[in-house]
Amino acid sequence: MNHKITTCISSYNNLNYLKLAIKSVRQNAYYKDMPIIVHTENCTDGSDEWLHGNVDKYNLEVYIETNEIPRGIGGGMNFCVDKTKTEFVNIIHADMWIAPNQDIELLKLYDEIPKSEKLIASSFRVQPHIFPNDPSTYRPGTVFHDVGVFGEYHHNFDDKYFDEWAVEFSNMNDLNVRKGGGAGFFCRVEDYKWIGGNDSLFAPAYWEDKDLFIRMQLEGYKFVMTSKSLVWHFSSRASRFPDDNIKSRPDRLARIEQESTRKFIEKWGSLPRDDEQTFVEPIYNTDVPTRLKWESFDETN
Repeated sequence: MNHKITTCISSYNNLNYLKLAIKSVRQNAYYKDMPIIVHTENCTDGSDEWLHGNVDKYNLEVYIETNEIPRGIGGGMNFCVDKTKTEFVNIIHADMWIAPNQDIELLKLYDEIPKSEKLIASSFRVQPHIFPNDPSTYRPGTVFHDVGVFGEYHHNFDDKYFDEWAVEFSNMNDLNVRKGGGAGFFCRVEDYKWIGGNDSLFAPAYWEDKDLFIRMQLEGYKFVMTSKSLVWHFSSRASRFPDDNIKSRPDRLARIEQESTRKFIEKWGSLPRDDEQTFVEPIYNTDVPTRLKWESFDETN
């Protein structure tokens, strides 16, 4: 069968959430038999063993790496996209659950534009309210719920209730926000590669998404985040709360973020600003290259 979309997931020590993400694609995607590429790196939580044991059950294409210098979040995305053979890629994070028809609703947006236009499409996020500084119910493109509504952990997540709510929400709302989803998005594979993907400068984590979206905007990419497509995002379960302690994060990750912040300022000359849609604004009048050379990855298993 000729597939149009591949879902890509890159994961690090996120097994309990990775299981849910894969299950949701096979259960809720419109194209339930689409290719799923999973990349893991330096996992010590049983992710690699579980994937090997479930390759046939979920029809997965699995790549497992051990790297002394980790590729991290952005590099894992690049790796997965490089292995994608379809026209479109649906990038989700391991701590996501896709709602019914998440994929087809994003694909529909491309019927409305010429193929020459570079579009980044994203799903509305639905998240548990776990960060004190987040608004109580809504910011552009993100809907917040109290932790007791759908559950804030893999073990208490009510996926059936969420799916029912998500279908009703999408049917009742038709909202578009000019924004890209840093935690995963949908695009043509050729457009991801054309810009060069995520900059390895920011490996293993933090700021790679803002850097990518700034470069894309400077090259004329369009952005749409639509309420017709939804994902549940447990939020930062790998990048901030890998042990599921949502009250604090390891010092190691705080140091990594500080280092990536320094690198961003050195690259762009300043920290980024967000517009009224809370989307990162482009930074003009710099000599920063907007396109990076695409790195092709050797076959790895």
